[in-house]
Parts: sequence; C-alpha cells; structure tokens
Amino acid sequence: MVASVPFVKSTEPHFLDTYAPEITKAYITSRLESVPVVVRDGLEDPLDDIATVFQQLEQLCTVSRCEYEKTCALLVQLFDQNAQNYQKLLHSSSRNPLEITVQEGCLAWLVYLVGTVVGGRLTYTSTDEHDAMDGELSCRVFQLISLMDAQLPRSSNEKVELAILWFLDQFRKTYVGDQLQRTSKVYARMSEVLGITDDNHVLETFMGKIVTNLKCWGRCEPVISRTLQFLNDLSVGYPLYYTLQLVKIDAVKFMLQNHTSKHFPFLGVNDNYSLSDLRCRTTFYTALTRLLMVDLGEDEDEFENLMLPLTVSFETVIQIFNNRAVERMLIGLARDLRGIAFALNTKTSYTMLFDWIYSAYLPILQRAIELWYREAACTTPILKLMAELLQNRSQRLNFDVSSPNGILLFREASKMICTYGNQILSLGTLSKDQVYPLKLKGISICYSALKSALCGNYVTFGVFKLYGDNHFDNVLQAFVKMLLSVSHSDLLQYRKLSQSYYPLLECLTQDHMSFITSLEPHVLMYILTSISEGLTALDTIVSSSCCASLDYIVTYLFKHIAKEGKKTLRCREISQDGQRLLHFMQQNPEVLQQMMSILMNTIIFEDCRNQWSVSRPLLGLILLNEKYFSEVRASLINSQPDNKREVLNQCFRNLMEGVEQNLLVKNRDRFTQNMSVFRRDMADALRCEGSPEASNLDMMS
Repeated sequence: MVASVPFVKSTEPHFLDTYAPEITKAYITSRLESVPVVVRDGLEDPLDDIATVFQQLEQLCTVSRCEYEKTCALLVQLFDQNAQNYQKLLHSSSRNPLEITVQEGCLAWLVYLVGTVVGGRLTYTSTDEHDAMDGELSCRVFQLISLMDAQLPRSSNEKVELAILWFLDQFRKTYVGDQLQRTSKVYARMSEVLGITDDNHVLETFMGKIVTNLKCWGRCEPVISRTLQFLNDLSVGYPLYYTLQLVKIDAVKFMLQNHTSKHFPFLGVNDNYSLSDLRCRTTFYTALTRLLMVDLGEDEDEFENLMLPLTVSFETVIQIFNNRAVERMLIGLARDLRGIAFALNTKTSYTMLFDWIYSAYLPILQRAIELWYREAACTTPILKLMAELLQNRSQRLNFDVSSPNGILLFREASKMICTYGNQILSLGTLSKDQVYPLKLKGISICYSALKSALCGNYVTFGVFKLYGDNHFDNVLQAFVKMLLSVSHSDLLQYRKLSQSYYPLLECLTQDHMSFITSLEPHVLMYILTSISEGLTALDTIVSSSCCASLDYIVTYLFKHIAKEGKKTLRCREISQDGQRLLHFMQQNPEVLQQMMSILMNTIIFEDCRNQWSVSRPLLGLILLNEKYFSEVRASLINSQPDNKREVLNQCFRNLMEGVEQNLLVKNRDRFTQNMSVFRRDMADALRCEGSPEASNLDMMS
C-alpha cells in the first residue's frame, strides 16, 4: 500500500502517512525490547534466522520511507542512546559482559535497520532532505565501525559485524557508483563528521574494512564469507570508473601483493580450520583476480606476482607429496585456482594461467585424484577446477591456429575423468546416504566438465582418431561406465546430476551420433529410457535437453531412411552407423512409441512450459510412426462423446496441415505453429465435465 502512494490521485484520505510511521516504530522498538529478554533468558535469537530477518526488512524498507522524517528521527535517537550506553560500558571498570552483550544486540538491530532504510531509497520519490537524513544515519554506522575495529582482535561481536556488512552493501547499492549521486546530500553530514566527501572516499572506507575483517576474523567463517561476498560485489566492476578507482586504493594494492596466510589467516590450511571454511577462498581469488585484470593487459610479470604464493605452495606439495597434510594444501590450492580461472575471461589472461599450470602442476592434481579418490572433500574441488578450466567463457580458449593447447587441455581432462571414473567405480555398492557425496556428486562434475569440453569449439575431435590418440574414445567409454553405475531414479532424483547428464547427452546426440549408434543395445536402451523418463521432469533444463536429444536421434534416423536408396560411398559410410540404430529401433518399436505418447499427453493435458522444445522431436516421431500416431489419435477421439468427435478430428487435421510427409527439417517451423493452435483448440474442446481420455493416454504412456 505504501509503495502505491506516489501513484494515488484520489482526494480521499488514506491515513497511511499516519499509521505507517507507527507501524515502523512498533517494529523497531519491539526488536530492541526483545534483545535483553533473549540474552538473559537464553532464548532463540531472531538474528540467528537471518533469512527471516531479511524477508521482514525487505518489506520494512518500503514502509519506513513513508513520512521518513519520523523514522529517521526515531533511529537517530535510539542509535545515539544505545551507542552512548555501549561506550560507557566499554570504559567502565566493572565491564559487565551481560550488559555489553545486550547493547551489542541492540546495535546489531539498529545497524540492520539503518541499512534497510538507506537501501529503501527510490530515485523518483527521494529528495535532498531525505538524502541528508540518510547521511545522518550513515555517519553513526561509520563511527560505530571505527569503534568496533578499535577493539579487534581482543574483543568482537559477530552479529554486529554481519549487520555492518549488510549496511555497507546497502549503502554501496544506493550511493556508490551512480555518477548522478556523486554530489548527493548524503555526503554533506558525512563530510563534516568523518571527512568522507564522495563515493571515492567511501570506497577507501569499504576496502579498509574488508582488509581489517580478513586479518582479524580468520576463524569466523560467517564474517569472512560475508566480507568476501561484499568484496566480490565491489570487484564486478559496474560502472567501470569506480573499479578503476578501486585498484588505486592502498588496501587493494596490499591484498594483491600479500595474499598469504601470514596476513590473512583464513588462507591457512592447518588442522584448526574445517575443510568447509576453505570454500570462501574461491570467492577471494575471484575478486582479487578481477581487480588485477583491470590493469593487467599482457603484463606477464604482474600475473606471475599474483601466482607467486600458489607457486610456493605447489613446490612444497611436490617435495612432501606423500605426507597426509598435503591433501589439505591441495584442497586450498584447487579452490584458489578455480577462483582465478573463473575471473580470467580474456584469451591473453587465460593463456597465462594455462602456461603456468599445464606441464608443472596438472600432473600433481591427477596424482591427487588417484590417491584420494575416496575423499570427496579433496576430489570435488579438483574436479571443479578442471571443469572451470574447460569453460570457454567469452571465447577465452580461442587459442592461436598453431597452438596445440586446446587438444592438450582436453587430453588432461580426459585423463582426470577416466582416472576418477575407474577409481570411483571400484568402491562398489554404497549406502543411500553415501552414494551422492562419495560418487554421484563427482560424476555430475565430470559430466559438466565433459560437456564444456565437447561444446567449447576449441578441439577438433577428428584429430584423435586420425593420429591414433585414444583419449577421446577413453573419456566417452568412461562416461558410459559411470552412467551404467547410476540408476534411472538417481538420475532424476539428484538435481545437479540430472542437470549435468542431460545437457551432456544433448551435446553427444547433436555432434557425436556415430558414438551413440556404436553403443551396445543395453547401453542404448538405458540412454533412451533415461530420455523417456526425463521428458516429464518438472525441471525445464532436463525436459528441454531430453526433447533436444530425442530430436537429434529422430532426425538422424529420418535422414538415414531418406538416403537408404542412394548408393554413393559417402552415404554407404553413413548408412553403416544409421543401419545399426534403425535395426535397434525396429527391434524395440515401443521405445519411440512410448515417447510419442508422453509428448502427446504433455501437449494435450499438461501445462507445457517448453512448448517449442516439445514440438521439435514430436514431428519426427509422428512421421516415423504414422500408424501408431493414427492409433493414438483414434483412441483419444473415440473416448469422447459423439458431439465432440468431429471437432477433435478437425484439431488433428489442422495439426498436420501443410506438413509434407517426406520432409522433416523444412516442416518444423510450420508444425510448431500448428501445435500452438492445436493446444488451444484441444483445450477448448476438452473443457468439460470429466476427462476419461486423460486416463486413456496416461495408460498408453
């Protein structure tokens, strides 16, 4: 209701300007009043359920801007009161810990609330007076930051730090980066009190806070994680001018030159840190590398300086590889390198990384997969690193014509996938709670990596067969072995597995049908069954990939049948592959018939969210199985009352109108258009009491 006020033109009073500030006040005061009760009675703290808090604050940010003067005055009063009490407690000789905790809880809520109202600023309703009020509130949070940082590392409060990071992010989104706001009134009061005159000074404050947190909060994963996410958001670089300003800040230069555990304890790999804490290192190195990329160009020396700590770590690993402690070092290194690789989106910078890692350090990662394949905590980051290296994002893997790098990279990926696949299958049968973390998760990453390699357009796969290199054949066989070890139910039950397997299958059916047709009948049946089951998946990524894979298979069959009478040498070579697939389909006609029933059922009776994708394979299935299509059509029509049969008959005639029986590719667009009308007309015709035909088609599918 408050959001609609600027657009209301009625002369009738709405009273929102009266009650919205009261509602805001009630929420704010109730949060503060709950703190002493939570602390003293040991109750569950609402701030621990941060997702719910954010949901509430998302609504409050709109409500609080109605009669903003009242909200601002209330927050200023409460902030000053609680900040003064907090300072008195800190300087008190008795230093009652309970009272200090209460005040810190209140300050955490107030910082969240200030961040919320500042983040609720709307350009079209804001005024200079409102911006000045935001400045008054922001001053107090920036002063609190200085107060809290002065106590580090002796004393700290995680909840206050998380609230401060929330505020900084809201301030960044509202007042940093938009050139129209560089002279905003928000900086008037901040300039008087803090000497912060514009957003460039704010960026320096941001980076100073980030470095302080990374130095002093190394053992607190929530604070480190949120700090690094804030750094990552800053490094994204929109608009460009403030990214250019960022790299000039001393704190950024310090991070680029000193990213070691000596300065930033969270980069350490000793046993005092849990393996899950190492995940944040990827975010750190992604942000750091983005900042380096701003001025990197072709400066290889600058890149080598960034990689120096990692080089030292790898050399240490080489010397003590058989030591168990090496595993933790490799986990950290794999996460670091993945962050770096993710940020290198240009051909020049990616080539620098490839030259650094290829011959010297990829063999170490291969060896780690061999030794510690049972340790998912080790294999997962290494496999994810390889998957990232294979991503041809922004055409960064567009190597020179004379460069073998694309083939070399694929060979290393093939070795790693084959090694992991063979080793993981040796584990045998796993319990239900172990099968995903120890096996299926790694298989899904391997499938994602292979899909990236096959679709990256930086490897000519015919080269492998031409020169007798078996790496391509090996990785495809590894794909089959891993696939056969997974049940159909697991393929669809585990989302990450299904979202990696089905797009990979789509890629294989698009460009490597000779491999598909060469598979043993039981393997081919497994794949076709997985497609059939995936057609009805709720996940549109899965169902769309299934439709595309089926379309490529049906098109391949259709073209083979069309060329069957031709006798050229080229067609005879194609015919050998096509003949195998055709023979399999003739032996198992129910496979394609079942898929046709599923697609027809989806089109007629279900909310088909990927209608275009469904239409592509359906046409080929109809043209290949005209007799069965006629049976499905007759079954549906005959299940209806007499007065509807002619209408349904006409719907089916319209579906195939203008579609020539011997042409597939040229008919597709026409059929897709017809199908859109067909769905609408069928819905109108069947919109009545009961649907006996639904169960009929369901039984057939």
